[in-house]
Amino acid sequence: MDKQNRLYVYAFLSRVFANALDDKYLKELQNNDEILSLLGESSFNWFKTGSLQSIQEALNIDYSSIFLMNAKPLESSIIDAKDEILVGLQNPVMQFYFNHNYELNLAASDLQTPDHISIEFAFMQNLIAKNELTTQKEFLKLHLLKWAVPYFIGIKAMATTPFYQDLCDFTVEFLASDYDFLVNELN
Repeated sequence: MDKQNRLYVYAFLSRVFANALDDKYLKELQNNDEILSLLGESSFNWFKTGSLQSIQEALNIDYSSIFLMNAKPLESSIIDAKDEILVGLQNPVMQFYFNHNYELNLAASDLQTPDHISIEFAFMQNLIAKNELTTQKEFLKLHLLKWAVPYFIGIKAMATTPFYQDLCDFTVEFLASDYDFLVNELN
């Protein structure tokens, strides 16, 4: 996958996991056959046959149920057996950002933790833009592959909409293939 497509996929993943999807984004998504096809046939058909209002209602319920109530997409709460959200440099992700000169302004975001999946995907997007292949590989290996892959495999069963079901599968496959891509590029 080329650099531009990788940037686009990480930006997309960052956006869809940050918040429930608003009207504007849903309309854009409904008109984007390429991304819907990439996600899966179920999502494509659901977006093409359902009304925007019914899709938005179902997605809002699914997003809230999965990501706000049952399984928050935070690395430290998934990895840490105490289910604690680590802050500052005691958070391994924040330490990784710091070690790689990535300045994170959480005040500018509704997401108040550095290890939210959306922020981790945005970080990957930033690394791709800067052509930092070694750091991309390291971050995938130490963070995203370690927790996000099992997380998305686990939450797929909670998803009730074709979109979030397909998105879980797509994310797992994408992260694995992106890591393979980086391994090949660096060898």
